[in-house]
Amino acid sequence: QVQVMESGGGLVQPGGSLRLSCVISGSIYSANAMSWYRQAPGKERELVAGIVSGGDTQYVDSVKGRFAISRDHAMKTAYLQMNNLQLEDTAVYFCNALIRGVAMWGQGTQVTVSS
Repeated sequence: QVQVMESGGGLVQPGGSLRLSCVISGSIYSANAMSWYRQAPGKERELVAGIVSGGDTQYVDSVKGRFAISRDHAMKTAYLQMNNLQLEDTAVYFCNALIRGVAMWGQGTQVTVSS
């Protein structure tokens, strides 16, 4: 069974850093694209960053210059390096992996930015 699992969330002070990881297991196929979304309480889920197998990336404007998405060569693991975290970055962060046209979601990891 194909699973997508996130890790690396936690509590951090404003200005701090975290690195999220997303691992695909149970699939012989690599992802064509992997993305990070987040959902804050009372808000809709939003796309934070995405990367495709060719390496092109995209970011929501609010994280440009602070967050960086990357992936392993096999396109089965993606990372989100988050620097200079702000209060408004507090959310549950979800990984989405597009595998042979099917979007797979992880269960999310909580990121809390608080002083």
